[in-house]
Amino acid sequence: MPSQNWPCLLASLPLAVPMALPVALATAVSAGDIHSGEPDGAYNMRFCPQLEAALTRSQMDYKCRTSNGTVENVERVAKDPTAVGYGQLDVFALEVANRGGPKAFTRLRVDDTRECVFAVTRNRDITNYGEVAVFAPKLRFVLPPANTGSAATFRYLQKIDPTGVGASKIVINASSTEEALKMALSADDTVALFVQVPDPASPRFKLIQDLGGHVVPVLDRNILRQQIEDRKVYFAQETEVANARWLKAGTKVVTACTPLVVFTGANDRVTGDKAKQDHKDLIATVVTMPQKEFLPKEPLFQRLLKKTRELSGASADRVVKLSEEAREKSKPWVEKAKDVTERAVERAGPAWQQARETARKALDKATEEARELLDKATGQTPPEPSREPQRK
Repeated sequence: MPSQNWPCLLASLPLAVPMALPVALATAVSAGDIHSGEPDGAYNMRFCPQLEAALTRSQMDYKCRTSNGTVENVERVAKDPTAVGYGQLDVFALEVANRGGPKAFTRLRVDDTRECVFAVTRNRDITNYGEVAVFAPKLRFVLPPANTGSAATFRYLQKIDPTGVGASKIVINASSTEEALKMALSADDTVALFVQVPDPASPRFKLIQDLGGHVVPVLDRNILRQQIEDRKVYFAQETEVANARWLKAGTKVVTACTPLVVFTGANDRVTGDKAKQDHKDLIATVVTMPQKEFLPKEPLFQRLLKKTRELSGASADRVVKLSEEAREKSKPWVEKAKDVTERAVERAGPAWQQARETARKALDKATEEARELLDKATGQTPPEPSREPQRK
């Protein structure tokens, strides 16, 4: 990791460097982009300004640039290894595999905070991920745009749960997260899924309440088992999804949350000696930055961090069992429905074949009549049958 190589880098510098350091810091040593996310998202509004300010204090001219989220951020850093990107660890792992592999990137920070996965529906019979997974083939899933981190997280869940959400047949990408929520809350057979830093004051959670929806935890044992290079991808966390109101307590759910990762390109992909050294300086600065400088200082965000807590193994296990029990209880009904459907198709088989044969005969007759009409219209008469005796 870059933090392990940094002492060796310091040891290799000549003794004259400390004297020259004030002069070197008189001007910015590098310029580049920090790819954040949606303009009104937490990466761009809360996190990126903190990092930009910290790099400015270190005389590094990096600026925040909006994007569609993790997928696009990985793509941009793949093209420009000196750039910095924010992302979800689950989506980051998926995307880097298609863009040069992990060795093409450098993870600067991981797990300063986490983003959580939320499913949303108005169907009161769907209360946990097990029920979502079992009925996935019958549900319609509405997601944010295909190039967003939320949509990529759903693809990751499909990959690791092929018999659950991986068996979904109708997946729709809306024009925005808000539009996905509106579409999902317009029918009982529809579920939306999105990922964000938990914040019950967010307009999205208010929209869910206003439209009569509720948040479904996305959590099971298989999700919690996922690892990338010996690092867990998801953690079970309890977080608020609705603020407390007069005479009403806040609503909490336990769902899967994935760490925030800040990344850049691998230093060996940077060309030019000065650019390489500037990139090493960037890596060292971000890796060694105290967490209190990296995280937003606003009181609201600090309160959110205190409200969100990781569950112990025993507590998480109790929540996971609810999902597992839901799958087991629902399976007989799903299998019965499937069996009834298959028998109906079998019974309809002979009738279908008969209907198809009747339709074929009707078509042949209509074609013959049409040919006779065409012959009359053109003045042609059909040839008379031959009077020659048939040869035996």
